[in-house]
Amino acid sequence: MKALAAALLLLALPLNAAPVDRPVILPDGRVLNLWCEGSGPTVLLDSGWAADSRAWARVMTPLAGEFLLCAQDRAGAGRSDAGPLPRDGRAVAADLAAAAKAAGLPGPYILVGHSLGALNMRQFALDHAAEVAAMVLVDPSVPHQEARLAPASLNPPASLNPLRQRAARCLAAARAGTLEDAANARCRVEPAEKAEARWAARLSEMESFATSTSIALDGQGAASLDVPLILLSAARGGGAAMARQYAETAAISTDGNVRIVPDSGHMMMFDAPDAIVAAIRDVAVRHLRIAKSQNAR
Repeated sequence: MKALAAALLLLALPLNAAPVDRPVILPDGRVLNLWCEGSGPTVLLDSGWAADSRAWARVMTPLAGEFLLCAQDRAGAGRSDAGPLPRDGRAVAADLAAAAKAAGLPGPYILVGHSLGALNMRQFALDHAAEVAAMVLVDPSVPHQEARLAPASLNPPASLNPLRQRAARCLAAARAGTLEDAANARCRVEPAEKAEARWAARLSEMESFATSTSIALDGQGAASLDVPLILLSAARGGGAAMARQYAETAAISTDGNVRIVPDSGHMMMFDAPDAIVAAIRDVAVRHLRIAKSQNAR
């Protein structure tokens, strides 16, 4: 019944209205929610660790007349069902690819990922290269981030332990039924019955960051992708150490470059959404230029 209802809702939704939820059924029967707006070439968006699809509102609306933009609620987040553990980059990328197919979203896709979501999008490009038109990485995390940046003094710090500890504490509170305690106010989610699944997913994402999520990207070396890529680096970010990592990340593409975004912190979707909007437009133009050149041969 849940699957039928979701399928009927999907068929009824216009593609050029304000953002709407488009729940789709994955092959294993789970519901994964896409929040979509606009029409045109497809842009897929994945948010950072603590956010869901709604984080992209200020980026999606200005582009709705040019693109079909769909931001995902990862498994266990937003309006999506929980997924099997671990929730690493490969699992997230597989879910998104299956959801895009189930929703009938036309490819190839422009992939946009923020923070941890950037690693998930890199995994998508690794696993589904033929379905990728271009990429925008928004102040991204980097593989093996803690190990690579531990010697440097960063703001925010390289250690992800505070996030792991928070997720573990919130998961324990959800299981113990103590989310209403004042000390656990930051652990509450809506609807409350999804709290355990939400925090289990978030803890798994953090635990997988330094292991399977990073290890799976070890083979994605310099010039391994042949699509336009723009990496947006927040000026209020990690300094010289992160700049070196970002130069290396942009170099995974034969057409990659780094743009420093002034007056932006890590949450660029809120601080400087226009920079993301411009980058999406730019990689789309670069993709079309390449496609026309190839067709002319």
